[in-house]
Amino acid sequence: MEWKTRITDMLGCRYPIIEGAYAKQGSWKFAASVAKAGCHGLITATTPGTPAKLRESIKRCREAIEGSGGSFGVNISIGICPEPEKFIEVCIEEKVPLETAVYRPDALAPLIKEGGLLWMHKSARVKDAVHAEHLGADAVIVVGLEGTGFKQAEQMPTMLTTLMAKKMIQVPFVSAGGIGEARGFLGALAMGADGVMMGTAFMATKEFPVNSRAKEAIVKVDPFDLELRHRVIGTVDPKVYEEVLSLRDKVPWELWLSMLERVNLKDPDWKSPPPKWSEAEMIAKLRVVSLAAAFVDSVPTVKDFIDGIIGEAEALIDSYRFLKTR
Repeated sequence: MEWKTRITDMLGCRYPIIEGAYAKQGSWKFAASVAKAGCHGLITATTPGTPAKLRESIKRCREAIEGSGGSFGVNISIGICPEPEKFIEVCIEEKVPLETAVYRPDALAPLIKEGGLLWMHKSARVKDAVHAEHLGADAVIVVGLEGTGFKQAEQMPTMLTTLMAKKMIQVPFVSAGGIGEARGFLGALAMGADGVMMGTAFMATKEFPVNSRAKEAIVKVDPFDLELRHRVIGTVDPKVYEEVLSLRDKVPWELWLSMLERVNLKDPDWKSPPPKWSEAEMIAKLRVVSLAAAFVDSVPTVKDFIDGIIGEAEALIDSYRFLKTR
């Protein structure tokens, strides 16, 4: 069947599935793997590290996915990516879609709009997505509590977020947070999303650039692990959140970001020096995975993973008797 939504029309991909942005793992090679599977890949701007290297990554990704039926863009996490304006200029010159995230994009919106970029913004609250729509975002992504990454004290579960977003947002909307298999994918679309974003589920693919130990840790996740559940879906303590925000300009930037991340992960020792874990160790210790890990039971290629989701989703649609009303 043809998977045609406002997101596939906008991005030019075969399936309404977008790769989540990663830190050091958000390379052009992995974005190309996702795009070649028919989805929309993302290069995280801080992975190549400089505007010149980002330009080279864009060119290499473009060459790699030619004729694949997929697409790709660039992620810029506001407040984390240094000098984001310079990276945005590269995106404008290379004419690639942009995804901004983490903080409100007010300061960057004029540059993005004047540059004519196709622009998506990702947030943790529906009201921040509405704000981005008013600034001119072409599409928005809202991450429910079941997702990982930076949290917000007012964040809601993915199901409620998706239903509210459909009611309040006019531009194409992408649902995210704990989605990693066919039923979650179909459910988000049925509730009104134009597409989904998946992060953790992609981590357990052969192409994802971390060691096998980290991937096997995701495969072995116990979905009833209370510590994991609390870390992922427990809302941030508002008092602690306010405390870490008050330190923003009082400690070195990288230290503050680490503190903020650890507050999001419910780490009671967030004021102590951060552990010197590698990205692979962070994944293996389940520090940066969402509840989508509950659906991961193998380490396939990206193509096999996507083909499996799409194949099962199409079979489910064919089997749903309540859809056959005539």
